[in-house]
Amino acid sequence: MIIATGTASGKSLAYLVPAVTEIFSGGTVLYLTPTKALAADQLRALRSLRLTQVRAATYDGDTPPEERRWVRQNANYVLTNPDMLHRSILPRHSSWSSFWRRLQLVVVDECHGYRGVFGSHVAQILRRLRRVAARYGSSPVFLLASATASDPAAAGVRLTGLEMAEVTTDASPRGSTTFALWEPPLTDLRGESGAPVRRTATAEAADLLADLVIEDVRTLAFVRSRRAAEAVALTARRTLEEVEALLDEEPVPYGEYAEGGPEEVSGPDDGGALRDAFGGVPDEALDGNGGRGRSPAKAAKATEAGEPAEIDAGGRTDRGGGRLSDRVAAYRAGYLSDDRRVLEKALRSGELTGLATTNALELGVDVSGLDAVLIAGWPGTRASLWQQAGRAGRAGQDALAVLIARDDPLDTYIVHHPEAVFGRPVEAIVLDPDNPYVLAPHLCAAAAEIPLTEGDVEIFGPAARGVLDDLVSRGLLRRRPTGWFWTSRDRAADLADIRGSGGAPVQVVEASTGRLLGTVDEPSAHTMVHHGAVYLHQSETFVVDVLDLDAGVALVTAAEPDYATFARDVTDIRVMESLRSRPFGPGTIHFGSVEVTRQVVSYLKRRAQTGEVLGEEPLDLPPRTLCTRAVWWTLPTPALAELIEPGQPADLGGAAHAAEHASIGLLPLFATCDRWDIGGVSTELHPDTGLLTVFVYDGHDGGAGFAERGYARASDWLTATREAIASCECERGCPSCIQSPKCGNGNEPLDKAGAIRLLDILLRT
Repeated sequence: MIIATGTASGKSLAYLVPAVTEIFSGGTVLYLTPTKALAADQLRALRSLRLTQVRAATYDGDTPPEERRWVRQNANYVLTNPDMLHRSILPRHSSWSSFWRRLQLVVVDECHGYRGVFGSHVAQILRRLRRVAARYGSSPVFLLASATASDPAAAGVRLTGLEMAEVTTDASPRGSTTFALWEPPLTDLRGESGAPVRRTATAEAADLLADLVIEDVRTLAFVRSRRAAEAVALTARRTLEEVEALLDEEPVPYGEYAEGGPEEVSGPDDGGALRDAFGGVPDEALDGNGGRGRSPAKAAKATEAGEPAEIDAGGRTDRGGGRLSDRVAAYRAGYLSDDRRVLEKALRSGELTGLATTNALELGVDVSGLDAVLIAGWPGTRASLWQQAGRAGRAGQDALAVLIARDDPLDTYIVHHPEAVFGRPVEAIVLDPDNPYVLAPHLCAAAAEIPLTEGDVEIFGPAARGVLDDLVSRGLLRRRPTGWFWTSRDRAADLADIRGSGGAPVQVVEASTGRLLGTVDEPSAHTMVHHGAVYLHQSETFVVDVLDLDAGVALVTAAEPDYATFARDVTDIRVMESLRSRPFGPGTIHFGSVEVTRQVVSYLKRRAQTGEVLGEEPLDLPPRTLCTRAVWWTLPTPALAELIEPGQPADLGGAAHAAEHASIGLLPLFATCDRWDIGGVSTELHPDTGLLTVFVYDGHDGGAGFAERGYARASDWLTATREAIASCECERGCPSCIQSPKCGNGNEPLDKAGAIRLLDILLRT
C-alpha cells in the first residue's frame, strides 16, 4: 500500500499503528528513510510512546560498533536507510536471521524522494530485500508513505515490484498559507557580455531570514546547495550582529516593540499580505511593490554606509538576554552526526529561530511551531515545493511561504507564469529500475548474498536476463546449472554507488589543524573543492589549497574572501544510437544513447552579495566520460534560410547555444530533475547528424529518465523555453534567460533574438 497525502496529514500514525500491532504479535518491523535526520526523529517519537515491547533502534553510519550487535540481536523495530541496507544489512543477512524470520512489515517513508538514479538503485535494493526475506520464510507487507504525487500506485509498483493499493484522500485540518513569489531586483552591475545582474536569491533569503528572526518568526530557509546553506546563515548572522550593534545603547526587550511600534508605523498597503500572515512584520520590511524596504536588516546596512538607521519599529533583542545572531544556523548533509543532532534539538526546542538548510530537512522531520518557509530557488518539482512549504504551519496554524527566484530561466518563468505551479497536479515519480548500469551491480550483490536461480530472475525485471548474460561474459558472475554465482573475494556491494555520485567521497580537511570538516562526493569535488574554491562549513569560510583526487583529500585554509566561486566545464558529445525519433516541425527530435565527455576547465569569482563577476581562473582537472541518454533536435539547412537572410542575419551557433541553455533551465518543470542533473551541447553542424543540433542529456551513467521525459513532453517543454526567453526584460540575454552559470565557453556566443526565431521555426506545425 502507498499513502500519498500532504504534509502533516497523519501518515506517520498510519504506519505506526500497524507497526506496533505487528510487534505486539511477536513480529519485527524495518523502517527505511532517505535521511538520518528523519530516522532520528522517528526514533524519538517511538521512544516517547514508552511501549516496553517496542525495542526500537537506528542502524546507520552513526551507530557505534558496540551498539550494532545489540540491534541485530534484540531490536524489533529497526530504523535505517537504503545505504546501510545495501552495504551492511543485506550482505550480512545471516547475522540478522532472527530479525528476518519474524519480519512482518517494511515501511518505506518519504518515498517520493526515491527518484532518478537514486530511486532506481533503491528499487533494486528493495527487490534484494524481498529475496533475502523469502530465504528466511517471511513475506513482509510493504507500506509506502509519500508526499502528494501523480499516480502513486504506479510509482509504488516501480519501486517495489509489487502490486500496490493507494490512499490519496487527505482530510487533515490545516491553516491557510500565504504564498509569495519573490523576484529579486535588477542591480546596476553588469555581468558577462554586459548582461544585467539580479540580486542573488541567497542574498535575498539571508535578508528575509534576518528580518523574520528579528520579528521572532520561526523560519526555515531552503536553499539548493550546501554552500548556499552556509552562505545564507553566515550572511544572516552578520546582519543580525550589525542590528545588535545599533541596539546596544538602548536594547529593547525581545518580543516587544519600541515606541512607535507596528500600530504607529506608516507604510504602503501593498505589503499587507506578508504583514498580515502574522500580524507582526512591520510595513518597513516591504516596499510599495511587495519588495524590500527599510527593514532592520536594510537599516543596519544603511547605517554602515552613513545613512539614518530608522529601525525603531523592528529592533528587538533575543529573549533570555542572548544574542540574535546565535539564533541562526545552517544545516546540511556532510556534517558530523553530533553536529546534526545538536542542531535538530535546538530547532525543536525553539533555541534556534532561523535555520538555513538544504533538502535534508525537507522530509518529514517533525518540527512543530514553525511560522515561515523561505525557498531560495525552484526546488526541482512541485512535490518538493509543497513539501518544503508544508514545513511551516504544521500544528494547524497559518503560515507564510516565499519562493525567491534565482537568476535562472526556470525561476523567471515561474514568477511570471504562476499558473505553471498553482492549480497544477504534482509530477509523477520518475525512476528506471531496468537501467543496466543500475541493475548490473545489484545482480552481482544479490548473487553474493544468495546465489541467483532461474526463479529469482523475474523479481529483478524483464531486463535482468540480458544483463546476467553480459555479467557472465565479463567474468563478474559464473553460470552453473543451479544458477549464477559471485566468485570474487571483493565485496559485490561496492560495485553500486546508490547515490549516483561515482567514486569514493573526498574528505575536506583543514590544513593547519587536520580537522575533518566534511565530505564531498568525487564528481562534486571537481566543482565544489577544486583549487581556489571557496568552501563554507558552519558559517566558517575556507579556501581550497589543494585537491588530491587520488588521495581523496581536499586541504583548506580559513579565510574571509568577499567572493564565491563557480566551476565551469566544457562538453563533447557523440551519438551512439537513436532509439526513438519523430518529425518535429520542419526538423526531427530524437531520444537515444550518447557518450559525453566533460571537463571542468575554470572557475568564476563572483562577489557574494551582488553577483558581480570579478574574474576567471583556469583549472587543470581530468575529464570525466559517461554513457547516458539524451534528447536532441535537428533542423535541416533549408529551414534555417530565413535566419541567415540579409537584413537581420542570426548567429546560428549563438542562437542554438542560447536555446540549449534555456531548454536546460526549463526541463526541470517537466521532468523531476534539477538543472544540475542534466547538461547540454549545441552546435551549428554536429559531425554525427550533419545538421544544426541541440542536445540535452542526463548527467548519470545509463540515464535517469529525464531526457526521455523531455522527449515525451517536447512541445510543452520547448514552447515554455521560447516563452521564458521572450518574456525576459533584458535586451541581449542574461542569467534569467539564456546565460548559464556552468558554461565553459564563457557564455559566448549567444544570440537571444536568434534563439527566439530558431524556436519559432522549430515549433511551427
